[in-house]
Amino acid sequence: MHSEPPCSNCFFCTMNEPEPSVRRAKLSQCFKEMPLRDDQEHVLVLSGLWNISMAQPGDPEFPALGIFECMAKLIHRGITDQNWLLRGQNIYIPYYAAHVIGSYTMDNPQFAEKAVKSGVVLPLMELLRGKMSWVEQRVAVRALGHLASHEKTFEAVVVHEVEIISLAMEIVSNCLEVVYKEFVGIKARKRPKYHCDLLTRGVGELELQSRKAEEWASQLQCWSLYLLNCFASKERGLTLICNTEFLNNLCGMWGGLVNLTSPAGIGLLRTLCSSKTGRKNVANSRQVMESLCNVSRSSDDWQNMAIDCLLLLLKDPETRYGVIDIAASSLVDLVELRSLGESKMVGETISQTLLQDYYKIKFGFLKLKNQEAEKALEELWELRVENIKRDKLMSEQDMKERQALVGKLKKQGNQKFWTGKIEKSCKIYSKALELCPLNFRKERIVLYSNRAQCYLLLKNPAAAISDTTRALCLSGTVSPHSKSLWRRSQAYDMKGLAKESLMDCLMFINSRIKSEHTKRVRIPYYAARMINKQMSATWLFANAKSKLCIKKEKTVDEYESKGEYQLQEMMDAKNMGFPDMPTILEDPKAEKRWKKR
Repeated sequence: MHSEPPCSNCFFCTMNEPEPSVRRAKLSQCFKEMPLRDDQEHVLVLSGLWNISMAQPGDPEFPALGIFECMAKLIHRGITDQNWLLRGQNIYIPYYAAHVIGSYTMDNPQFAEKAVKSGVVLPLMELLRGKMSWVEQRVAVRALGHLASHEKTFEAVVVHEVEIISLAMEIVSNCLEVVYKEFVGIKARKRPKYHCDLLTRGVGELELQSRKAEEWASQLQCWSLYLLNCFASKERGLTLICNTEFLNNLCGMWGGLVNLTSPAGIGLLRTLCSSKTGRKNVANSRQVMESLCNVSRSSDDWQNMAIDCLLLLLKDPETRYGVIDIAASSLVDLVELRSLGESKMVGETISQTLLQDYYKIKFGFLKLKNQEAEKALEELWELRVENIKRDKLMSEQDMKERQALVGKLKKQGNQKFWTGKIEKSCKIYSKALELCPLNFRKERIVLYSNRAQCYLLLKNPAAAISDTTRALCLSGTVSPHSKSLWRRSQAYDMKGLAKESLMDCLMFINSRIKSEHTKRVRIPYYAARMINKQMSATWLFANAKSKLCIKKEKTVDEYESKGEYQLQEMMDAKNMGFPDMPTILEDPKAEKRWKKR
């Protein structure tokens, strides 16, 4: 006597089973049978499992009943059985399966161990190789990153060290071009239907599709960087990661405004600077060093990481003096920075690190290659040692007289400025800064900021960045000097550094909104225009679009990985189309964090 076949909604019927022991037994059987059956309702089950794993990632029930082995087998079947994959809605299954694995293993080492024992690594590797598309690569690299982040499961990932690092580096370098070529940069009717459904859950228009594709592309790049970071933090694969071209490209990789919570390229550089091999390679790249200097003097969320990188390089005797030659002028601007996030006495730490062997330079025992760096250290010595001694010797009466003199010079500088004598005005502000006691912070903020405006008019953006940074360090991060933010944004714009200009301009607008005097004032036209300009320049796909225009006749085959991105050809051959998928929130926690930000 033959048993009746299980109903197509076996999983959902089982979920409603009131008896716990019976429910668990049926669920375990369901996970075993699912990869073997040709049930067209599989995608609904996977969608439900995806939703449960996102909402309750710490629930041990499904991991204990064999969900990881089930997901691994479904991914494997999707990759090896093309006819099954292209039947009905099965095309969605590998994506959901990899996502479920990543959600359960994110913060749970025990679940990660079970996943590894269930054989999830090899199927995820197949997706990482590009056997389907960038959409599946995104969830595969996410899951592998979680497995690599746990101590006990890292060994299972490191078995494939060379290939994973090579693939992750390739994805990091090329994924934006791939996403633009395969989705964002093509006409709506040519976009893969199942990609559109996964991006918007079947309810989004063209604009939402493009916006979500930008977010996912950024996540694909940032999660690949996180996977590389897991190897770098254990000093594995450093010779591969420290490729000069790759390091130079890291500087321009950031989460963008759609993914501000990821340190992206700067996070990997910070990890590399924790190892001797990493420091040596980072210090040898002038492009990387200049980028770190720019980020350290900006409103970037990861400014503290850039400063940490430079300090680690300065503390290493083998990289110290080469870094001083490049970075001393920039770091001197930060020596009066009191706190930055959770870091306290940041400026004092920078001062001590730069001046720890200054006597060698001062008395001629050591000669730097860069004379500007020597001048910067001399200025730092004057500011942090000589001027402090001078101020301590001044009486209260001397202080008042000095304050009056500085005020008088500031007025003279203002008069010269408004009559068009910019160079004379600049010299007067400089004289006032020399005489101004260090504890007159408000006066020094205004003088630095006014002199920065002179430098802008004199077409000297580097000097303007230096002065505005000093003014902002004096004003503090809680209530930054808004005029200095705007002037530094202009200076970075003059240097062609769009990201730094954009972040300063956004901070400028934010400070105006929070200010009691200007909170009801509309965003100035000039600031809105600057944001519009820099948003276009820093658009995630700006470089990809320009390359596509140059090489319009070339196809996506030039950007294929070892997996050859076979899925698009199969879908075109089948002329596939699927009904809309149900609307489910992609990542509730991430959405909540983003809205709060």
